[in-house]
Amino acid sequence: MTAESLVHGVVLQGTGGIWRVRTDAGDTVDASLRGRLKKSNSGRRDDGSLRRDTVAAAAETLKLAVGDDVLLERGARGDAWAIAEILPRRSRLARRAPGGGQGERIVAANIDQVVVMFAAARPDPHPRMLDRFLVIAEGNELAARIIINKIDLVGEAVARERFAVYERAGYVVHYISVKNGVGLDAVRDMLGGRRSVVTGPSGVGKSSMLNALHPGAGLRVGTISESVNKGRHTTVGAIMLPLPGPDDGYVIDTPGLREIGLWSLDAIQLDRCYPEMREHRERCRFGDCRHMAEPECAVREAVDAGAIHADRYDSYRRLLEEREAGR
Repeated sequence: MTAESLVHGVVLQGTGGIWRVRTDAGDTVDASLRGRLKKSNSGRRDDGSLRRDTVAAAAETLKLAVGDDVLLERGARGDAWAIAEILPRRSRLARRAPGGGQGERIVAANIDQVVVMFAAARPDPHPRMLDRFLVIAEGNELAARIIINKIDLVGEAVARERFAVYERAGYVVHYISVKNGVGLDAVRDMLGGRRSVVTGPSGVGKSSMLNALHPGAGLRVGTISESVNKGRHTTVGAIMLPLPGPDDGYVIDTPGLREIGLWSLDAIQLDRCYPEMREHRERCRFGDCRHMAEPECAVREAVDAGAIHADRYDSYRRLLEEREAGR
């Protein structure tokens, strides 16, 4: 098989050893790992990609994931596809290996951003949950954006006041009303050409927003196929949905995002996951300052001066106690 005959694609979903892969031509095919590939334990190419004689081993050690860029080859009879190479990952979301095992399970790969969606009302927003989503993104070194839907229920001014603390922290916040079509153009531009994990509590309007952005596409999040997760309660499944249009964007639905990321984050690194704390932490007297009771703590001084919002600092303290307790 020559390099010219290989077809590039991205993994959309996987179950039962069969992977749904979307090619650059826009076709979606089922691909498997050849049995002959499982017999080899060779390594990587010089550029970091996996040779096809080690793809099966990679599936075990790297846990081939939704979002992985791969190269495909056709079978000898031309009626089946196989994954020939897994290309290097540029980012990832990971969780602890299920069943109490060591290591990690890659939930989604090659993500550009985490988009956290909340409602201004119905359901009432819970800032602590929003903070957790943002920390997960920061801990995985992923850009994060916030969408606040249903501003028609409270008024845009009230919504902006309620979430101003996040804008002060440096996050881009989109205020929208799917019902009234407000703010959707900016969200469409933000999702276009990127691979985005779209997450948030139930009932905030994620599916309604996607279908308002792309009418007729039938895009739905929060509906992970039962065939992916049935009887596998320790596994986090994910599905990547291609967005219609020329920009080739994708949205990724991954359940249980709150379980991702924090387990691998050292407690001492938690302050790096709060953008408004990063510039102040460098001025603390002690390099390992926890910002709890240590003397000459620049972070607490910034809280007292109003440069860091007290609610965000309280959120940090709660998560720090959680991490130090090993939860």
